[in-house]
Amino acid sequence: MPLEKREVTTVDYHTAGEPFRIVAAPPIPIPGATVAEKRMNAIASAQIDGLRRLLCFEPRGHADMYGGFITQADDEGADFGVLFWHKDGFSTACGHGTIALGAWAVESGLVAPAASGVTNVVIDVPSGRVRATVHTDSEGGVTSVDFVNVPCRFIATDVEIDDDASVDLVWGGAIYACVDADRFGLAITPENLNELIALGRQVKAALAEHPLTRHHADDRLSGIYGTIIVNRLGTLPAGELHQRNVTVFADGQVDRSPCGSGTAARLGALHATGELGAGQTLVHESIIGTRFRARVLAEADEVGGVIPIIESTAHKVATCTFTVDPRDDLVPGFVLR
Repeated sequence: MPLEKREVTTVDYHTAGEPFRIVAAPPIPIPGATVAEKRMNAIASAQIDGLRRLLCFEPRGHADMYGGFITQADDEGADFGVLFWHKDGFSTACGHGTIALGAWAVESGLVAPAASGVTNVVIDVPSGRVRATVHTDSEGGVTSVDFVNVPCRFIATDVEIDDDASVDLVWGGAIYACVDADRFGLAITPENLNELIALGRQVKAALAEHPLTRHHADDRLSGIYGTIIVNRLGTLPAGELHQRNVTVFADGQVDRSPCGSGTAARLGALHATGELGAGQTLVHESIIGTRFRARVLAEADEVGGVIPIIESTAHKVATCTFTVDPRDDLVPGFVLR
């Protein structure tokens, strides 16, 4: 179906300030036996990728838009699947999106809330099977969502990117490079956003094709997805480890939230190095001041790996039906930045 004859309805949420645009009924079939296969087919499809660009690019979106196409699950063990997307393509994982999807699934009635007030929403994503545990009050309103990710593992420490800087590599559903912002004299603040984006792009470019960025089991998951730039802020009065980060992913895209899969990756790194104590909670703060609370739920079967759990909230902000005027020359759209 040509783009100019299409209408697409979305439900938009935000998780700690980061947008997530949900397409519950994509108008184009997305083939594949698994969500991982669907992702590769979507990347190769001009029509499916065109739909991504239509909903992500201006004037319907913006350079930092994020969203997902709902798909069938890999099997009956999950409630549904999702293909995550952003302005540069289809990602392998998205923690803030999983949190938003948990809230959406319960609030939309797709998954019935449990009488106990704790409802598990199981979702197949390209990197594996994840869970959103949705907490509701006595009236059925969603109060918070816990994101339980795939096992996260530390890959390497002090990987040199140039003569003056090194990074740590960690897997959290995607491969991230962790950078100590203090080494660069940078504070994670909105005023430094352009410098932070430049640093994130620099790190990603320096690690392109680096052998340590190849996934150990599935090459479709290889490559640096994002750079997590961190300020260490010490310990809060309750004993929680406090850090502020900005995650710069894809081509200079900025996560407004503390980044779900990035926080999971960070938790894996801090656990592996001993910086996060046994039973200790990480309070992970974003560049806009919103927070995730993360802790190790369990040890993973993988050597040094952990299963992280991350608590946050997500809120619906809009229901939109996007249309395309056949006379419109700006289809599927543009990205100014």
